[in-house]
Amino acid sequence: MNTVLQKDGRKILYIEPFSGISGDMMIGAFLDLGLSFEELQSKLELLPLEGYRISSQKCMRSGIHATKFDVAIGHAHSHRGFTDIRKMIESSGLSPWVKEKSVKAFRMLAEAESKIHGQPMEKVHFHEVGAVDSIIDIVGSMIAMESFLPADIVASSVNVGHGTLKCRHGTYPVPGPAAQELLKDIPTFTNDAPGELTTPTGATLLATLATDFGTRPAMRIQATGYGAGTRQTEGNANVLRISYGEAMETATHAPVSPEHQVAVIEATIDDMSPQVYGYFLEKAMAAGALDIYSTPIQMKKNRPGLKMTCVCAVAEVDRFTELVFRETTTIGIRYTIAERKTLERKFVPVETSYGMVTMKISLMDGRIINYAPEFEDCRRLASEKDVALKEVQAAALNAYLNNRQ
Repeated sequence: MNTVLQKDGRKILYIEPFSGISGDMMIGAFLDLGLSFEELQSKLELLPLEGYRISSQKCMRSGIHATKFDVAIGHAHSHRGFTDIRKMIESSGLSPWVKEKSVKAFRMLAEAESKIHGQPMEKVHFHEVGAVDSIIDIVGSMIAMESFLPADIVASSVNVGHGTLKCRHGTYPVPGPAAQELLKDIPTFTNDAPGELTTPTGATLLATLATDFGTRPAMRIQATGYGAGTRQTEGNANVLRISYGEAMETATHAPVSPEHQVAVIEATIDDMSPQVYGYFLEKAMAAGALDIYSTPIQMKKNRPGLKMTCVCAVAEVDRFTELVFRETTTIGIRYTIAERKTLERKFVPVETSYGMVTMKISLMDGRIINYAPEFEDCRRLASEKDVALKEVQAAALNAYLNNRQ
């Protein structure tokens, strides 16, 4: 990496997909940050893959000077399955970390395609994401990321775009089926920019790499990179921004830093259908709410009602207030700024006899406090394998504990 960044303290990479994310945008942002193109090219050549050429150039996107990364293919795309891609990566001379993360990314893609099309993972062939350019995008992104490690990898909410897209299987609303599945549990939003802004490749990179999602952590920025997308979108800078810097430690006597504060929005409602509340809850969680719940209360004129509580980032108060007014029947809200403390979170994949399960790990001062298998992973595998949910959960716990020993 031909950069002068000093790596003396705890580092942070903050990824901002405010205009979506794709593999070429990710690599472009890292090149803009200081990654050597020659280093990237030489490491990609360790893959047993031919028939492509990569290039990088500076460009403008809505007044932003960015780096555009491209892959040119010299022949027709071949459609590979997960097993073929895994063998290709594992047989290469790439580092163990790059191999592990690249294989994990393609495994997630295969599992998403398997669920969508109702086929065993081994029979899934990647049509949209199995071509040479996407293999380069995923493996290249892992090579780029490794050059900036160790660092905490945090991402903001993801812009998925709006409208429809056309793919091999037909026309779908944005995001497409694979990206929709891969973005599960990741905060997303949309604005007026039309079309598909987040690709399946971009979604799987976020799901594979980011350990947390939210507002910008307290950090001293040392470098910023902008990776350009292909399209020129009027009124929307089609770039991915990655900030690299040093984490700021907050002393106990100092004011509470923004990431330790949340906005608590409350409204009391006695004239709304429970169905409408359920819909609002889904909308709020999809918009990136940190928490949302209701409490039964007794209101004036002896009417039963509920107190709706929505917790969000301080900077998101106006957006969530608008959502509350638009989707519920309340005519007034109250909000307060509250301090909070949270445990550090990490996500660790474990392999079980039923399939891959993500373990959610909570730490305090580097010490593991809690660990639990991701419920949605276990539920999906229990349904696919026709076994009891508790058996999949137990298998995941055993796999994790055995790996720790």
